[in-house]
Amino acid sequence: MLRGHHPARIDDKGRLKIPSAFLGALTESSRDFFVTSISGEFVRIYPLHAWTEIEKRLAAMPQAHPARQRFLERVNFFGQVAQVDAQGRILIPQILRKMASMEGDVGVLGQQNHVAVWNSKRLEERLFEKEPFTDEDAKQLAEFGI
Repeated sequence: MLRGHHPARIDDKGRLKIPSAFLGALTESSRDFFVTSISGEFVRIYPLHAWTEIEKRLAAMPQAHPARQRFLERVNFFGQVAQVDAQGRILIPQILRKMASMEGDVGVLGQQNHVAVWNSKRLEERLFEKEPFTDEDAKQLAEFGI
């Protein structure tokens, strides 16, 4: 289970040094990953086995389903299979580095089966200004016992 927030940096070559708190869980079964995004606003890093599970669910959908097509177009546009190197670094695809402002300080957030990597400034703006946690969010979570 991937949880918590750990600051990190993107180096000059576009590599993220995965925080040690996440590295063991992420590389538990393989060093292969799918690095992608849906919006280009931030990066999602899935262990390949977790991404394969998503692909199985997508395969069960009708191929012509518009949401399926839009999702696949975006994750494949941004996505690449990558491996973690011996120093625990993973290369962020160039298009994602540009679109998601992946340079310098970043925040790496656990998302249960993957990690989300955000430009630190963009993450803080989103959490505290653009999309704060609301009373309505709390009510909806309470419906699930959270």
